[in-house]
Amino acid sequence: MPSEFSLNTIYYTITPADPCGHLFAVNLIITRPGKNGQQISLPNWIPGSYLIRDFSKHIINLQAETLTGKRLSIKPVKKSTWEIEPCSEAVKVSYQVYAWDLSVRGSHFDQSHAFFNGTSVFMAVEEQREFTCQVAIKTSKHSETENWSIATTLPPISINSKGFGEYQATNYKDLIEYPVEMGSFLELNFTANNLPHKIVFTGNIERNKIDKDRLIQDLTAICEVELNLFFKPYPIKHFLFQVMVTENGYGGLEHLDSTALMCSRSNLPYLSDEKPSEDYLQFLELCSHEYFHIWNVKRIQPEVYQTTDLSQPVYTNQLWWFEGITSFYDGLILNMAGIISNEEYLNRLAKEMTRVYRMPGRFKQSVAESSFLTWTKFYQQDENAPNAIISYYTKGSLIALGLDLKIRFETQNKKSLTDILLYLWKNYGQTKQGLKEGEIEGICSQVSGVALQDFFNDFLYGKKDLPFESLFNPFGINFTLRPATDNQDKGGQTESSKFPVNLGVNLVATEHQTLKITHVWESSSSYKAGLAVGDEIIAINQYRMINIKDLEVFLSHCSTEEKIICHFFRRDELKETLLTLQSPLNDRVVLSFSKSSNDKLEWLKNV
Repeated sequence: MPSEFSLNTIYYTITPADPCGHLFAVNLIITRPGKNGQQISLPNWIPGSYLIRDFSKHIINLQAETLTGKRLSIKPVKKSTWEIEPCSEAVKVSYQVYAWDLSVRGSHFDQSHAFFNGTSVFMAVEEQREFTCQVAIKTSKHSETENWSIATTLPPISINSKGFGEYQATNYKDLIEYPVEMGSFLELNFTANNLPHKIVFTGNIERNKIDKDRLIQDLTAICEVELNLFFKPYPIKHFLFQVMVTENGYGGLEHLDSTALMCSRSNLPYLSDEKPSEDYLQFLELCSHEYFHIWNVKRIQPEVYQTTDLSQPVYTNQLWWFEGITSFYDGLILNMAGIISNEEYLNRLAKEMTRVYRMPGRFKQSVAESSFLTWTKFYQQDENAPNAIISYYTKGSLIALGLDLKIRFETQNKKSLTDILLYLWKNYGQTKQGLKEGEIEGICSQVSGVALQDFFNDFLYGKKDLPFESLFNPFGINFTLRPATDNQDKGGQTESSKFPVNLGVNLVATEHQTLKITHVWESSSSYKAGLAVGDEIIAINQYRMINIKDLEVFLSHCSTEEKIICHFFRRDELKETLLTLQSPLNDRVVLSFSKSSNDKLEWLKNV
């Protein structure tokens, strides 16, 4: 800590203290605590992830004392708020943080790396949240960490070649926007529109097999498309992708000029790949999505998010725009960047649309309600979620697609969704003005010149399917629905002409050779026969079923209305039921260019 303290600065020190115990050591100096006692608190949730996570449950051994060593009492007043007894001199607060949340939301620390978000480690000093926050990140004494470096966009004051040292944020709200990664990571640097960009990979990966050139080329193209989509001045001076690679992880969280990502090893590009794999394209979409949040979420944002102290849920109907529109653009940008062809984009779009058409819950919950209740229904999904809710990401992206098609048709391609996006950037993002509830819908009509009230009543606040057959038709694109070829069928084009019956369940094979039900689709044959989540199927028509392939082969020889006997375990009880097989649903989306279209690129070329 500096020898002289500023009265308008909060001083933090964080050290990766114990990799075996997964403990960060944190100190906090309050130079002028409140005369009647000082409250400190930790957020209950992190921006961009709408679930109460109670980060304070990981705080250990919280203590307070004066800088001269006098112990002070500190007691909880709420689950995430503490009060220090009145004191007339500077106060030092010390505590440990248990860091074993391997996600993009919290903190994680072991012998291989350390990662934290400010929301899970840095206490806020109440009534002093606007004070400057200075952070010293110190090295550990443990041998496992001696060669570690730091990757963060937290503004530095004085750091060494590995990044350890002192940093500074404008205030507490700014402080929690800069996640920190420590480790011996793979680091790749590139420029996009002359802005420095960096991507770091932490985790057990075979670095010499990664196609680094392809990754840099693709990320550069994605970032430049997005930077060019919005006009200068750019809101960032640099950008950092922090990637944790695991066996099967996936996800991302946006920040002001960085993003924390998780992916699986299969999501990486390899030198042995003849062409980009589906998993790699999925990773690029994730990067595209989180990078787009630089504008749409971190700067264009709901008014209610601008003043929250992160102690309680904040409610809005607007996530259909902030996540749905971003989800619409994330895949489209891969096409705009030349990474995937028009045909490939349509096929990937069809698969994204299929995720909505497979959900019976789209007729039970509107997208606006999905946004408002994200704290409970979306972020705390159970086994019945497909039957009960819809995602503001997936159907939100379909609303974005429908808006774009409708506006283009009504204005003869003179206006599009992008015009609305840029209007919001100029008038809200750049001016830091938050959007009130319902304001975006009015802006869409205002900017496009198209009356859209009925559109939003039907598809945003209502529960209707968008009329994509008629929306796509003027642009030379056919929209159709077909049955599934098997349970793994994600939609899109298929060469198969066989669409077998199915049981209407999702299954996983267990180690004791049963098929365990994870989801039961509403009104399916299994639903009507009384099968439930957790039941373990052991035989169909007295034939043993030990893997999903066996079941699919059996069903391929069955026909609609055929009755089959199912034996299954519910808990430890053997049961039997009779299923009447149904025709497969037309719930897989197929998009194709019309043969009669004079210009197959009529829509995509104008995006």
